[in-house]
Amino acid sequence: MKVVPSLFLLIILAASSVASDWPQFHGPRRDNISTETGLLKRWPEGGPKLLWQAEGIGEGWASVAIKDKRIYTAGEIGSNTVITALDLTGKRLWQITNGPASHCPYPGARATPTIDGNNLYHLNSNGDILCADALTGKTVWTLNMLERFEGRNIRWGLAESLLVDGNNLICTPGGTNVMMAALDKRTGKTVWTTPATGDKPGYTAPILFEHAGQRQIVTMTSGSAIGVAADTGKLLWRHDQPSRYEVIASRPIYHDGHVVVFGTWGVGATLLKLTATGIEKVWHTIELDNEHGSVVLVNGYLYGHADGNHKHRHWACLDWQTGATMWTSNEMPGPRSGTTSYADGMLYLMDEKCTVALAPASPQKLEIVSRFTLPNPGKSPSWAHLVICGGRLYVRYGQFLYVYNIRN
Repeated sequence: MKVVPSLFLLIILAASSVASDWPQFHGPRRDNISTETGLLKRWPEGGPKLLWQAEGIGEGWASVAIKDKRIYTAGEIGSNTVITALDLTGKRLWQITNGPASHCPYPGARATPTIDGNNLYHLNSNGDILCADALTGKTVWTLNMLERFEGRNIRWGLAESLLVDGNNLICTPGGTNVMMAALDKRTGKTVWTTPATGDKPGYTAPILFEHAGQRQIVTMTSGSAIGVAADTGKLLWRHDQPSRYEVIASRPIYHDGHVVVFGTWGVGATLLKLTATGIEKVWHTIELDNEHGSVVLVNGYLYGHADGNHKHRHWACLDWQTGATMWTSNEMPGPRSGTTSYADGMLYLMDEKCTVALAPASPQKLEIVSRFTLPNPGKSPSWAHLVICGGRLYVRYGQFLYVYNIRN
């Protein structure tokens, strides 16, 4: 493990100690919206101050989870999937194995660890679920969800970042008999299952919300969006979602009794209204056909990277209520994809060539005010999603983790 320290490290550690945690993929609410304030509105020439960088975490597309002054991520080293825990200075605390490495195109760990209480949960690309003590790395229990539920893997490997709901751990094996399952997070025993829908798993993570007194888990499969009763596993609704190569990889977004879903290769965005009997389609547009870089909802507008049917990649902004396109931009289009995060009035964008940018979240236009490139850009695409927590910007790229000071 290589760590490059900074003269400002002690100051940033003090600020980080009072900041909120980021304990799972896309943060506490799984909306990729950071509540951080007092952040820089412009970065110095060359980018914000690099506090430290760590390597030896393995190859991967996983982001980071942060809780109780510890940082967790996943990667692949040799023939193994590994989970690494770091402290806020980048020092490695422990590293453990969660089954074998992937055997599919684009090698590397996909899913981000989920931290709940003192435990860590992680799914590798082959279906192995690990529950470990987050403080020590000691294994609590393991199982393979594909074996238990006769699940089916997918072409580019399982990528679900597991969801904790109370005492339940939610996973999506996508089998011939079981679509989704809840496990007892303490033991791994099966609590409930959702009958098969005919779909395989998607490449995304489930979300949880309550609407009209009903707690729902919503996720994307290989060919649909589904809503499941969180307490029983009952299938509440299913929306057919066209896909090419069974790829649906963008997380759904819930707001005010509605769910918006995204599909790549020109499928676009669709807003669904939750009703007493299921769902109704409100609008659909071929714009914002996000592939896997995330879309954020800010003050009534959707911001994200559009695939442009694999022909014209760009950034776009849609009106939540109507689906109207507010703007599109060819700035930093990227050859394939780009990631989007939000904090303190600003969009944090990264293209897959390791360029990170900052822009005000405005429905008027995209105006990039600052940008920089990671120190060691390689040939692999930079697909891991950005994390903004504790006055820091966390950027995962391959076997590296870069940590920047973005606080005023």
